[in-house]
Amino acid sequence: MGHSTGVVEQELELNLVLSPERSVPVAARLSYGSHDPFAVHVTFHLDSGAPVTWVFARELLVEGTFRPCGQGDVRIWPARAGRRSVLCMALSSPAGDALLEAPLATVAAWLEKAHRLVPPGAELAAMDLEGSLAELLA
Repeated sequence: MGHSTGVVEQELELNLVLSPERSVPVAARLSYGSHDPFAVHVTFHLDSGAPVTWVFARELLVEGTFRPCGQGDVRIWPARAGRRSVLCMALSSPAGDALLEAPLATVAAWLEKAHRLVPPGAELAAMDLEGSLAELLA
């Protein structure tokens, strides 16, 4: 496979839930690359200027589209917001906690593209272990 790295990205708008009655839109980007085949990156573009990126297991995001999963810093589950299907992401950090809602169909379509790039179970094959090892030993 060599050093070709594929990346699948998706810009989307999430809702940051402030209370049961109130949420604010947050621009975000989902990113998945064959160079880091076990992880997904979610970058939030906040008003503070500097984007914030969370990295967690692709498998966690996949499972979260079907059933509640995760523990600790990242918890994900499917839900309904009115008539819309959403993917809820509860993120916890020393800076605070956030509950975000993403459009489930958009996330699912993006995950499908990520699975075409690196099929589940093929993550180790996608990694250039020999190249990485050669770099470490150089």
